[in-house]
Amino acid sequence: MRLALIVAAGLAPGNVAIAEGEHGLDLSTLPDAGTVGPEDGLAAWDSIHTVLTHPRCLNCHVGADNVPLWGTTEVPDRIHRMAINAGDSRIGAETMSCNACHQTSTRENTVPHAAPHTGMDWRLAPVEFQWTDRSSAEICAQMRDPARNGGRDGAGLIEHILHDAEVIGFITWSYDPGAGRDPAPGSLQAHLEDMATWTAAGMPCPEQ
Repeated sequence: MRLALIVAAGLAPGNVAIAEGEHGLDLSTLPDAGTVGPEDGLAAWDSIHTVLTHPRCLNCHVGADNVPLWGTTEVPDRIHRMAINAGDSRIGAETMSCNACHQTSTRENTVPHAAPHTGMDWRLAPVEFQWTDRSSAEICAQMRDPARNGGRDGAGLIEHILHDAEVIGFITWSYDPGAGRDPAPGSLQAHLEDMATWTAAGMPCPEQ
């Protein structure tokens, strides 16, 4: 079942009414808008930024050259081997499809060095979502800008995480990527709570 609905109450980012779905996450402690101060909001953003710039996320949030990274915590800027270029389609339609090796499946990633699989078709994030070569302030500004984040307000950013958890998508996979791969720091639950805290604080960003 698709996540039912997240609606912004009073159109204020972070002030959301959330319907239960099959995401398996605890929504009981998510704050409403106006209940979080800017200092706590910035602290939550720092935790979010640590996740977004981890190789599990950064590898596919690359620039207009359409070349994915194959980074690790030790070598975060390593280019994907085999001369992979996902093309302007960002799915490899012009050369070799990302799904030629990466699998769309909800099976657990338990076999070391096997092709990774998630419940979504593999692709690079849209180029507007580039996080490589960007400062924390720049990524933060992009994340809160609907013109550059897929048209999402604060409620939409939370819905994005919950829907991903339902389909076992890329965000969910990043915390449990399987043997031989570094997981993103923390947990999906903690990431959801950080996102809720940041949006409830009005999505404050650090100074340049």
